[in-house]
Formats: sequence, C-alpha cells, structure tokens
Amino acid sequence: MPDLQPVGDSGLNERFDQLAKAVNNWGRWGPDDQHGTLNFITDDVVRRAAALVRDGKVISLALPRSEDGPQLGFVRGRSNPEHRMIAVHELMGGDDVDGVRFNDDAVSMGLQAATHWDGLSHVSYAGRMWNGVDPAEVDEAGAHRLGVENYGPLVSRGVLLDLARAAAVDRLEGGLALTRAHLETAEEMAGVRVEAGDIVLLRTGQMQLLQAGDKLGYAISTAGPSMETVEWFHERSVAAVATDNLSFEVYPGEVDGLALPVHMLHIVEMGLVQGQNFDLETLAAACAADGRYEFLLVAAPEPFRAACGAPVVPVVIK
Repeated sequence: MPDLQPVGDSGLNERFDQLAKAVNNWGRWGPDDQHGTLNFITDDVVRRAAALVRDGKVISLALPRSEDGPQLGFVRGRSNPEHRMIAVHELMGGDDVDGVRFNDDAVSMGLQAATHWDGLSHVSYAGRMWNGVDPAEVDEAGAHRLGVENYGPLVSRGVLLDLARAAAVDRLEGGLALTRAHLETAEEMAGVRVEAGDIVLLRTGQMQLLQAGDKLGYAISTAGPSMETVEWFHERSVAAVATDNLSFEVYPGEVDGLALPVHMLHIVEMGLVQGQNFDLETLAAACAADGRYEFLLVAAPEPFRAACGAPVVPVVIK
C-alpha cells in the first residue's frame, strides 16, 4: 500500500514547497488510486458534455505522425515516428500472380513524441510519485503502477482557453509565464467558466511555429502555465490540461535551478493529467466563428500497458 505521509519540505524552493502542500491530493480517492484528477469526470459530467453537440462538426487536435514531428533529440529515445514497410504487395498463399496481396507497415516512436497524454508515472522527484507510490514501481520493464493504461477512455467537456486571442495576438511570446489573470481573461472572453471534470485546452499559438517548419523555435522558448496557475487548476477541480507546445509549462523555467516545477506539482502532488503538442489552431478558428468555446472532447490515450505516456488523437465534436 502506498505511503501516504504528509508532504515534507523538498528543499527545492520555498514557494514550490508551499504549493506542494496546498494542492496535494494524495489519498483523496483512496490509497490505491491510479486515476488522479480523472476521478472528477463523472457520469453527469459526460452527459452534460454530450449535450453540447449541436451541428456534428468534428475537429481533430492531433499532429500527423511522421518523422517531421516536434522532437529534436533533447530527450534520449524520444524519437519522432519512424515508419517502414514490412510487406509490399506480398502474395498471400498459392502461386496465382493475380491472387490477393497485402501491404503492411510498422512504426517505431517515443510514446511522448507527438500529441500525447503524460501518465502519472511520467514524473517523480525527491522519492515521490503520485499518491505515495514508490518510484521503484517504475523500472526497465515499465510502470508496474500508474501506467497510462489505467486512464481508460477520456471523454468530457472540453474548454478552449484561447490565451493568444484574449491577448489580441497571433502567438504569445516565448518564455511568457501564464498567470491566473491570463486564464481568467481567456475564460471571460470565451464566456464559460471552467468547472469540475473539464479538460482544459490552452492555446498560446506556439503550434504556428511548428506548422511553419521552425522546429527549433517551437521547442526552445514557449509560453506556458506558471507555478501561479497550479492552485487555479486545483480550485477548479480540472480533470486534465493540454497545451499547444512541447514543454507544457513556461520554458525556459521561471525559477533558476528548478526544472519543470509545474510538471512536478501537477503530476506528483495533484495527480493532474497533462497533455502536450495539441494542435489547437483549427479549433480556435471554429470557436471564434461560432462563439462556442465548450464542446464534447473524446481523447482516449492508446492503452499501452505499463507505459509512462501515450499518443492520442483528441477529437472535438461541436
């Protein structure tokens, strides 16, 4: 059984430790929980989300799976998809040259390479993982606990917070640390209030760089959530958050010597599911056109057993 001890001082940063104590959800859904904030997605939440479908318009938020993906090799082994053919018009049985033939292919890729959800096993620090799970539960064989297959189907109300449009720009400047005020300004523009069980999509406009072929610019300097936003997502009981960038949070980081603190607070302390590399450009245009920033979102990860993350094809139905 996980060790649900009180949050201690990590020694990483005083503000970080204060936030870790304020947003910690360990034990909230029992000592064996592997779903984290996805527990906020109830049957009632799904029913309300389904009622948002009006015209049947379907929008994919996934990047194409190709070798031209966003990865630049910064993380060892996190490769873009490598596609290869393993059978080309291969005759299946018999010697009839006009018989049935098959084409088959295979792919190798990092599970966090393109549009993906992070698993709750994705991050640990100071001997801590979500809900007190021992970090030793993740080894060379994978995640024996907190594997992404535990998420199951993700269906809920999606809410687009178009931070770039709310700031009257095409794209937020790289390195901008998004605050509570940024989130609430975008929320007001959208005419919605983020509620329990929502999947929140944060558009910064960063995806435009990748679409223009500037992979380095896409990767090295991004606007994203700051540590200040962590309590906001906790207060709203958000089920999951996804961004249109590579790092999820603001990068370079806002605190010298503290790498990816929002990852640590969201995943380890809150059990909040994070997604990256969501293409929100088409969705943003559709929402601006029809004025509806809430919708049914279907975003089940590929259920790779014992995986620390998984690719996803998120689909919005308006």
